[in-house]
Amino acid sequence: MYAIVDCNSFYCSCERVFKPELWNKPVVVLSNNDGCIVSRSDEAKQLGVKMAGPYFQAKHIITKNNVAVFSSNYHFYGDMSMRVMDTLRAMVGESNVEVYSVDEAFLNLDKIPFDELETFAYTLKETVELWTGISVSVGVAPTKTLAKIANHIAKKDKEKTKCVTLLITEEEQRKALQQTRVSGIWGVGGAYANKLINWGITSAWDLRNMPDDWVHVHMGGVVGRRLIKELRGEPAIIMRKELDTKKMIATTRMFGRPVTELYELKEAIATYTSRAAEKLRRQQCAAKTVSVFIVPKEESHSMDFSHGPSISAYATLQSATSFTQDLIKPAVKLVDDIFQKGREYKKAGVMLSGIVPDESIQGNFFSAESKGMSRFLMSALDNVNFSMRDDIVKFCSSGINKHWKMRQELRSQRHSTRWEELFEIS
Repeated sequence: MYAIVDCNSFYCSCERVFKPELWNKPVVVLSNNDGCIVSRSDEAKQLGVKMAGPYFQAKHIITKNNVAVFSSNYHFYGDMSMRVMDTLRAMVGESNVEVYSVDEAFLNLDKIPFDELETFAYTLKETVELWTGISVSVGVAPTKTLAKIANHIAKKDKEKTKCVTLLITEEEQRKALQQTRVSGIWGVGGAYANKLINWGITSAWDLRNMPDDWVHVHMGGVVGRRLIKELRGEPAIIMRKELDTKKMIATTRMFGRPVTELYELKEAIATYTSRAAEKLRRQQCAAKTVSVFIVPKEESHSMDFSHGPSISAYATLQSATSFTQDLIKPAVKLVDDIFQKGREYKKAGVMLSGIVPDESIQGNFFSAESKGMSRFLMSALDNVNFSMRDDIVKFCSSGINKHWKMRQELRSQRHSTRWEELFEIS
């Protein structure tokens, strides 16, 4: 048996943890730069606040109904996510938890007796909420795909389901699949869902009962058969281990205002490179390729950076490195190559690729001493910044004032990740 635990309106739930007066009140959280709405409480949904809609378009509803509004507080949300996942690991064992996203995790419940599954699901929900303050929904079923459907049903009518749904019997699965549109199946995209509907396949139950030969021809062979097996209650998508070593590391941000000056772009790229290098060292790796992109304001509405509006360039280093100073230098030089005077820029980013384990880098007899000093310097830099936060020690090329920084005018306190912002009880 599998379960999926999904945090309800996760960012809003995080904001409520230290603000109990917001329980049962409408809450929304904004995207980077306070542009769009990325999380809504159930109360905000009922008022008609649209998901992913621009903040300014919903402002009249928000103001009229006294909706609490917050800028994204990713340090805080990341810490709360870790607490939720650690709670799940404590309950079922680390090897039985697959973190699917910042607010979702699959659990392997094979060790839980069949007749105790329902009780355990409720215990799971209550424990997470008691230990972390984050409201969650739980779906349990024989496969991960059915568990996702169960979770959707649990979230759809929270009062009726009490945020827990089990699809264990064939009858329960039949009813659930019949009321699930093909567009609501995990792994079926919008375009393909429309294609299925044009073929007369409108529900998950219809898709489940399609002949195997048809599935092989029309649903991509192995991938399609795997999905149909999952819908039939036969596990075909296994639990995956968390990827400890990333093959590419990126740091990207929107600017707080349009940027026109070359030196500001260089400051931003140097800052993002420093952050990416820190991530690189955290997984004890080094990178061979540095890529930089900038997005002009008039074209920044598109998110397709592979073929879209971004202006990019890359540099291949002589040898892989994780030292910030060795990565900043080529990254900043790339900005000179792609900057176009007279244009306004809305976003920029840095990507590190060609990643290899740090221990696999061949040493250089003539530079061993300097490399050793750089390694010591990077370790000291990371330790200071981790303990003091906010990049208290940084390279001069990252700038001092950073007027281009992302807007977060409505950000709440980082109660769980900053000593100076600890929650106070009077």
